[in-house]
Amino acid sequence: MLKRIFYFISLFAWMIVAPAASAICPVCTIAVGAGVGLSRWLGVDDVISGLWIGGLTVSMIMWTINWLDKKNIKFKGRKILITAAYYLLIVAPLYYSDIIGHPYNKLWGIDKILLGAALGSIAFFTGSMWYLNLKKKNNDRAHFPFQKVVMSISPILLLTLIFYFVTK
Repeated sequence: MLKRIFYFISLFAWMIVAPAASAICPVCTIAVGAGVGLSRWLGVDDVISGLWIGGLTVSMIMWTINWLDKKNIKFKGRKILITAAYYLLIVAPLYYSDIIGHPYNKLWGIDKILLGAALGSIAFFTGSMWYLNLKKKNNDRAHFPFQKVVMSISPILLLTLIFYFVTK
């Protein structure tokens, strides 16, 4: 219980000191991070937790790439290297702690967390790109407040609802 309280206090403290908004803003990252923590804490199925893990990973990748762009740090293969590094940093600890790879934790023959992470990554990326496309068509302005958050998180929320019924 103390560990959970510490987690939420840390998350709240991080929200207070988060830097200014980037391509995919800290609010999106915090929302996805909170979704991961909350789903695991509530004992939600691993495929749903995986959705949020995938979304969080893509959010961190996009945030890092944008930060490097702002600092004018460019090198060959940067996006691929950053993407591979983040997924390795996420998947390796889960694999070595036997959270990923358990033979009874599969859906459709695929590990639930890996399935969820792959689908969550695609969903978050698609929502984020859709937002950027709509914003570009609107003279680089959002159509409504927090559109970036809504459009990035909505596909993951929809998949969460779908997989809630699939795994029920």
